[in-house]
Amino acid sequence: MKAGRSNAHAQEPHAHGRAGAGAASPSIGKHVVARFDDPVYIAHAPGAPRLLFVVEQAGRVGVVRGGRKLAHPFLDIHARVTSGGEQGLLSIAFDPGYRHNRRFYVYYTNRDCEGGACNVEVDGFQRSSGSATRAAEGSRRKIIEVTHHQGGNHNGGQLQFGPDGYLYIGIGDGGTAGDPENDAQSKRSLLGKILRIEPKPGGGYRAPRGNPYLGRRGKSEIFSRGLRNPFRFSFDSKTGDIWIGDVGAVSWEEIDHETRRAANGANFGWHVYEGPEPCGSCGFGPGTPPPASYEPPVHAYPHDGSGEHGSVIIGGYVARDPTLPARVRGAYIYTDNAEGDLRAFRPATRSEFALGVKVDSPSSFGEGSRHRLYVASGPYSGNGRVYRLVSR
Repeated sequence: MKAGRSNAHAQEPHAHGRAGAGAASPSIGKHVVARFDDPVYIAHAPGAPRLLFVVEQAGRVGVVRGGRKLAHPFLDIHARVTSGGEQGLLSIAFDPGYRHNRRFYVYYTNRDCEGGACNVEVDGFQRSSGSATRAAEGSRRKIIEVTHHQGGNHNGGQLQFGPDGYLYIGIGDGGTAGDPENDAQSKRSLLGKILRIEPKPGGGYRAPRGNPYLGRRGKSEIFSRGLRNPFRFSFDSKTGDIWIGDVGAVSWEEIDHETRRAANGANFGWHVYEGPEPCGSCGFGPGTPPPASYEPPVHAYPHDGSGEHGSVIIGGYVARDPTLPARVRGAYIYTDNAEGDLRAFRPATRSEFALGVKVDSPSSFGEGSRHRLYVASGPYSGNGRVYRLVSR
């Protein structure tokens, strides 16, 4: 994972130039990798450094190999997916043992719907034994399904394997305004949570030892609670810390950052708090104390005003790509779907700065082999392009 630059570029899905020798202060640029239909997530698989997998909202997963988009998708489950708005096939995660067991998992809104609101489902699949770029037909196994019939929004959508080898799942609060059913705070609901599970090869799952409510009052799958719509979260590939971009309501967008130990059982505040203050639109006035086990955001920005602002945060990754400028390495890279400006947050100084890169309607970041960072221009007003962040 720490090969030099010459080897790293040889194994990337799309090789790009670097800043010229002697550049005093290299900046960040973006280069097109490929174009897809409404891309919403980007991932790579262990043991397949030349492949990049791109999730399309309608229900397909495409592949880029050696800088070329393949004509045939890796996976096509569009017949199982309800797509449009915030719904669709939303992410993919490859098992840490994928090189040997060929297992991977996808998160989507299924066809069990009421009034336009559909359940969220995670299914497991296996890659074909005969092709690195095809999923095995008939390998689908349902892992978990969560009832999500309040609204068609706030579906969450992120899957990530943590450094502990377990599968983490980000699920929104069920939709509608202000979480009137208090799902995000409730220990008896899986909505508005980060879940942690151990998928079984034949389908279903176990709740791992160490989950905060295993054997106690509350759902054993819950890892963290108090989230509105954790559409994108990630683990720092160096430290293992969790970073969550939680989409706000009417006033604030927030970034939550914790060690995995601190995040276990943490309450990130919604719907009592939105960003750094009580949620007025939810009926909580100034001076309302935070809920028990509250962990405040490390950074929040408003929906309007001067300086940084936006209305739909897109959480990203801590930059660990050694080919990027030193000023961004170790910083958390994120953006906002409504504004499109890519930004960096430095946890040590609690400071943020713009990267000088804009993407139309960004839907997600992705981390490829050798920690390369990608960003997709997705649904709504995007152009379907997947970009790699590079020095220039």
